[in-house]
Amino acid sequence: MQLLPDPVRRLAAWCAVVLLVAGVVYVGIRLAVEFRTAVVPVLLALLGTALLGPMHRRLVKARVNRSIAAAVTCVAVVAVVGGAVYIVVAALIDTGDQIVASLKQAAESLAEHFGAAGTSLDDLASNARELLTKFGGTAASGVISGVSVVGEAIAMAVLALLLVFFFLRDSDKAAGTLRAIVPRDAADTTEAMARRAFEAVEGFMRGTTFIALIDALCITVGLLVLDVPGAVGLGALVFVGAYIPYLGAFLSGAVAVLVALADRGFVIALWALGVVLAVQVLEGHVLQPVIQSRTVQMHPALVMVMITAGASVAGVLGMLLAVPLTAAAFGVVQELRTRYGSAEPSDA
Repeated sequence: MQLLPDPVRRLAAWCAVVLLVAGVVYVGIRLAVEFRTAVVPVLLALLGTALLGPMHRRLVKARVNRSIAAAVTCVAVVAVVGGAVYIVVAALIDTGDQIVASLKQAAESLAEHFGAAGTSLDDLASNARELLTKFGGTAASGVISGVSVVGEAIAMAVLALLLVFFFLRDSDKAAGTLRAIVPRDAADTTEAMARRAFEAVEGFMRGTTFIALIDALCITVGLLVLDVPGAVGLGALVFVGAYIPYLGAFLSGAVAVLVALADRGFVIALWALGVVLAVQVLEGHVLQPVIQSRTVQMHPALVMVMITAGASVAGVLGMLLAVPLTAAAFGVVQELRTRYGSAEPSDA
């Protein structure tokens, strides 16, 4: 005799599964945060391996030794990333004085506007000195903390690069290693889920890179036409920011608009804003649906929620890793649905 109807029992079973999965995910996130110095390089290395895997496979097919092919791939990445960082930093340094001068002029205008109400530029300067004196110790400790954070980031980047080399070199052994550490009856399913998850991340990284390249080229051309200084560096910044879907391109585009405002004035800044918005529309309505059509499709609302969740857990790195990890999870779910979702229940 059943005490509860079948729909209620099925709902209770699904609730139990959801709670169990949520508990496992929560524990995994807490452990990842505690051991972030080791976990973050591994995740970054997996993203790098997914992005650079096609290049490494082409070199191997050309009968290049796997170790040499992995080393060449890593050196190429260091050259490209280092060049992009140099271009961005140089462009921002060149235009930094102009941005500061523009902001200072805006502050002076506000001070003059509110001067009749008793707020003058001298009062603002005096208050600023008091604040700097009061919080000087905090600022100094913040600088020390910032130096330690930069050192930790450099160490994690070096470790991630080394892991990319080993992951690329030994990628042909990954399936055998995975099958060796899981139970024999679950080896096929586990390998299939791992392959689908990695293919989803690989497709996401490849598509995102292509979209980022188009965004950067379009915005660079627009800024060059508008004669905005540092257009190439700002385009490189857009390329890097595009790896954080929607939000990254928006923030890097805002920097481009700010530079245009500082150097070329309000009208040119509006034109630059128009270029950035046009590229955003192109990305959201054309590039994303067409280029990512063969990979895991995620609704923009879900992407924004995951980026926000990643930012709350791990800051900028969390924003960078949130969407690829979600793509991997979607790949696993699709594999499970392919294997078990179409099975028809047998008649009693």
